[in-house]
Amino acid sequence: MGIEEKVPGGVLLTTVEKVVNWTRKASFWGATFGLACCAIEMMAAGAPRFDLGRWGMEIFRASPRQADLMIVAGRVSQKMAPVLRQVYDQMPEPKWVISMGVCASSGGMFNNYAIVQGVDHVVPVDMYLPGCPPRPEMLIDAILKLQEKILNEPLGERGRKQLEARQARYGKPVVPPGATPSSYRMDRQRKAEWAKAVAEGREEQLRIENWMRRQREAVESGQAGGHW
Repeated sequence: MGIEEKVPGGVLLTTVEKVVNWTRKASFWGATFGLACCAIEMMAAGAPRFDLGRWGMEIFRASPRQADLMIVAGRVSQKMAPVLRQVYDQMPEPKWVISMGVCASSGGMFNNYAIVQGVDHVVPVDMYLPGCPPRPEMLIDAILKLQEKILNEPLGERGRKQLEARQARYGKPVVPPGATPSSYRMDRQRKAEWAKAVAEGREEQLRIENWMRRQREAVESGQAGGHW
């Protein structure tokens, strides 16, 4: 456009979109939120050896209202899912989520009714980090890639449309009360049993009864050492 030739030296030209995204990506404040063994690696990433403070992330906020990055570090149980969603809802916009480790991303080795098979069933995920557990260097790499993604996020009308599409997809948790656990879905009889319990409002009681029955059967077969 020739503008650079008319302004004095030392003047930097950019767009509001670039400046806003640059300030956002350079000031991550993570939520103090650890669920399992991956949280140890997350804490190590903030310690002096790896030093997340080099990227302005040395402060993990104790209040979700002061945080804009949630690192889901570890497996998410069915009971923890509503709590995780509540913490996410209390974080101010704009906010981002990193799914740290295979357990958070897909349930990992815990393919059972107690563990959510992917935290993206509960909150929108911006960056998936593989590993069991991933090393602190891998977490730092995921954060840097998320910063690069934020630097190129659209604002204005394009950003509003993107936000509306995101809210339409993730406005409600995909694990609502009464959702059929994975251990019930493949067995027609157990699935019907679960549906009946949901209609009667006693699904949690059914979980307890089934657990007690399994323990009793294990004791009778001599596999549980006589304790249940």
